Amino acid sequence: MDDREGSFVAVRRISQGLERGSVYNSSSAEGVPGSAAWLGRGLSCVCAQRRDSDTNSTFDLTPAQEESLQSLQNRIDVAYDSTIPLHQEALKDLWKLAFPEEELHGLISEQWKEMGWQGKDPSTDFRGGGFISLENLLYFARNFQKSFQDLLRKQVGDRSVWEYPFAVAGINLTFMLIQMLDLEAVKPRTVVGATFLKFLSENESAFDLLYCIAFKLMDQQWLSMRASYMEFNTVMKSTRRQLERELMLEDIMHLEDLPSYALLSQ
Repeated sequence: MDDREGSFVAVRRISQGLERGSVYNSSSAEGVPGSAAWLGRGLSCVCAQRRDSDTNSTFDLTPAQEESLQSLQNRIDVAYDSTIPLHQEALKDLWKLAFPEEELHGLISEQWKEMGWQGKDPSTDFRGGGFISLENLLYFARNFQKSFQDLLRKQVGDRSVWEYPFAVAGINLTFMLIQMLDLEAVKPRTVVGATFLKFLSENESAFDLLYCIAFKLMDQQWLSMRASYMEFNTVMKSTRRQLERELMLEDIMHLEDLPSYALLSQ
């Protein structure tokens, strides 16, 4: 692409082979997908968009909603730990679901780059999303296999030559949803957050399902905007706005009623 140097790893679309490139500009680290800054600190520019009218509001919860929120917050608080066998097995399961035809050679392997991790050790990418981001990816792979594979392998649409890294994008989507729904607050301070808790109290997998919807919606936005890696933050902002609009629609009784749910395929 050019002779700029740094840590960003872009993914050339799979139809041309999973070639990797170093196309990162340190002056714009917080806006570039795949850089360490973008994974953590940089996402604040994408996700922290609470309106002033929301900041002084809280919404009362039913006992069922309080219980559901606490359960989800407990999941969010779990960091990925590469020394825990359960976490190791979950990562191996993700590989088997993503590439059932290819044997994994180890938890630290160059193979992981095929899935869109930044390096050969995926554990270093979980800092921004925790173990729940791996659980989200597993839920997506198990429940919407075709959509998962389409996004992983970039099989649908007129793709950019330089694509977003699948796994890293997934972690950032988890982080974005946590902030969008204000899930780390004792009580929701936005209408969107309060609305989501109604779905969560009826379906314990609501966060995972919304994640799948968000991932497919993000990819659709990516394609419709003809985006490349430098526009990823713009795509994320657009995805968040669309999700917020859909969650606020009056006739939405379940997450399956969201217009973007129709984008998913089994």
